[in-house]
Amino acid sequence: MSYLLLVDDEPDIRAIAKMALERVGGWDVTVAGSAAEAVRAASAARPAVVLLDVMMPDTDGPATLEQLRPLLGDDVPVIFLTAKGEDDTLLALGAAGVIAKPFDPISLPREVAAITAR
Repeated sequence: MSYLLLVDDEPDIRAIAKMALERVGGWDVTVAGSAAEAVRAASAARPAVVLLDVMMPDTDGPATLEQLRPLLGDDVPVIFLTAKGEDDTLLALGAAGVIAKPFDPISLPREVAAITAR
């Protein structure tokens, strides 16, 4: 089972996504509610994939990605979760893909798999 790090400041989104990714996708999911928690989690164990919210209160997704890159390297795919249509900007930051919010929990694991297979 592969380790996925899910970073989102909304507890409900973390709970729903974690459940879908584990039960439907077979991922071993660790959740983080902030950039600091994400850095601690990535330092403790290198994830195979990161799902990263764009809009978070203290440190946004792009700034969090800057903090994570030295820990992850360039080979760990980072997929942004966002309610805004800013795909090109996020892809230019080095994201492997973008998943729109609100997402369908049942199709979320399939979307993650499709992006990481590229």
